[in-house]
Amino acid sequence: MAPKKKKIFVLDTNVLLHDNTCIYQFEEHDIVIPITVLEELDQFKKGNATLNYNAREVLRSLDAISEEKIFNGGIPIGPGKGNISIRLDRQFHADIARNFTADIPDHRILNIAYILSKDEPSRQVILVTKDVNLRMKARSIRLMSEDYTTDHVKDVSLLYNGYDTCNEFDENSLQQLFENGTADISQPNTAQFKPNQFLILKNGKKSALAIYDDQNRQIRKVDKAASYGIMPRNAEQAFALNALLNDSIKLVTISGKAGTGKTLLALAAALENRKNYRQIFMARPIVPLSNKDVGFLPGDIKSKLNPYMQPLFDNLGVIQNQFQESDPKNKKIKELLEEEKLVIEPLSYIRGRSLVKIFFIVDEAQNLTPHEIKTIITRAGEGTKMVFTGDIYQIDHPYLDSLSNGLSYLIEKMQGQNLYAHINLEKGERSELAELASNLL
Repeated sequence: MAPKKKKIFVLDTNVLLHDNTCIYQFEEHDIVIPITVLEELDQFKKGNATLNYNAREVLRSLDAISEEKIFNGGIPIGPGKGNISIRLDRQFHADIARNFTADIPDHRILNIAYILSKDEPSRQVILVTKDVNLRMKARSIRLMSEDYTTDHVKDVSLLYNGYDTCNEFDENSLQQLFENGTADISQPNTAQFKPNQFLILKNGKKSALAIYDDQNRQIRKVDKAASYGIMPRNAEQAFALNALLNDSIKLVTISGKAGTGKTLLALAAALENRKNYRQIFMARPIVPLSNKDVGFLPGDIKSKLNPYMQPLFDNLGVIQNQFQESDPKNKKIKELLEEEKLVIEPLSYIRGRSLVKIFFIVDEAQNLTPHEIKTIITRAGEGTKMVFTGDIYQIDHPYLDSLSNGLSYLIEKMQGQNLYAHINLEKGERSELAELASNLL
């Protein structure tokens, strides 16, 4: 049986900016980077955002393996990998020139990929881009094109939701749970549960909320208890607060649509447990409207960023309003802000800080790439707890969707780990009107 021919993948700029290690993800197949991509990367290399960091890392990687052959046939990337080459611009092919202008970078990338497909008729040439518009343009000229799917979740409908309902649960174990707060369960029963999975246990008219403790092979009762004035309104919120207040669970993800209380619960738990941490950081990625940089907005940097941070201040205001102005808990929040023990800033401003003994909340995490999520978590120091909240169906990032965003990826990869807990909040609690709009509009 003849070996399969190696494919040729032509990479768009947005793929390299999405994952700076992507050149190592194509196994034995060859990679082509059009010179236009290098020109675009050069425009991104200055700055502190993740895109800027990724641009610099890609350029460093290419420089480390670069030699004259990279422009002439290509050079091996590494053991078990294919060759990588950089292709200079070519005169527009007649098929391309009829429909696309030469002054647009995407069209020059398209031209290189198309000419390659004509020069290598025996090999499959595939343009890889996260730009759906460019993929459609490629297909219009019968050029194969696909998204970069290495870090995609396979099926969001099967994504771990963090809890399960057990009907007809053993009556003796349920009674033991009520009396002692914990209950031992037999080995066969533990196989169906993941570490820190939440449970709704039922037997007849009796029911209880619990969490599975994998290390001790037992279930622990979950109570609906207030956290800094915020009382959970349903079982899912009680589960979320339990995970947020448990210092042995170092990583928590909370997903759910608008109005389910994701950010509010995370902030309330941080304030409740503040004595166990040096600081509370709340951050969110900035994804400007129409994908324009914040520099397009009027005013100084503070006034530019305030609209993006306002939802976090709104949640803080909800908690403050639980107490009178004279109440020590209300005053404590003001003190924490003044002393910078509670910091609310854009994610790019916090990434470079030392994350030791920090309660770190990342809001709108669905607008982060899987690589960005990994970069943030790997900065966690001793005693730090990380919380990621977001709605995997409400994405503002132009190149992410429910399958490719960092929050979905994190939930799928981390399930079953002893340091991790997840809960998907389904019931909206903002207001009856907000719930109706979320469901119907």
